[in-house]
Amino acid sequence: MIDFTSFQKLSYGLYLICSEHNGTKSGYAGNTGFQVTSSPQTIAISCNKDNFTCGIIEKSRKFSLSVLQLELDVSIIGDFGFKSTRDIDKFEKYSYKTGKLGIPVITDSCTAIFECKVINQVDCGTHILFIGEIEVAEKINDQPPLTYDYYHSHYKMLAPKNAPTYVDPEKLSGGRTYSTTPETTNSDYVCIICGYTYDPEVGEPSQGIPPGTPFEELPEDFECPVCKAAKEYFREA
Repeated sequence: MIDFTSFQKLSYGLYLICSEHNGTKSGYAGNTGFQVTSSPQTIAISCNKDNFTCGIIEKSRKFSLSVLQLELDVSIIGDFGFKSTRDIDKFEKYSYKTGKLGIPVITDSCTAIFECKVINQVDCGTHILFIGEIEVAEKINDQPPLTYDYYHSHYKMLAPKNAPTYVDPEKLSGGRTYSTTPETTNSDYVCIICGYTYDPEVGEPSQGIPPGTPFEELPEDFECPVCKAAKEYFREA
């Protein structure tokens, strides 16, 4: 028997992992980044084979890892975690620099950065585990890092579908289904694409929605502030 909620007790951080090859920049949000050895100093990341960035890292043999800070604008997670480099320029709206290894390094909303050269990789089925030797390590500020638990509990968001920790939301809710024809209530509503939760008591200041606004009274062009999904993709929590 597997209780899928038990997987959420494993401790993770949240990172932006980027690379570049032949002028093509790419990046994604991931929760799997950890130090493997102290001598040499190495970091491992787990990258879904379907991620555009996976192919870029395989060709460039290098990657950067930026540690997201605790308090941030979740749109950066939405852009890097729920969208593809094939469709948008993920770097257009955020601060980054070209690092020592000639690859993009996100500095926006990050507390530390690393640049690594790939020294080994392991095929893990749906994912590739890249092990990189650290060439650059830099602390950006003294902000605490964003943890996966805080990401779930405070921002109320799910794992991206390509994340190694992704679990079907129905398995987490015990097979519960959501109403597709909600009546007027003051309930929370969840984006079924990324897991963002609209709380009527809080509203959505980024779109000028004041506190106390029921979901049913949101304008028809309301979008999820994280993944930009339309209002029709929200279900009562």
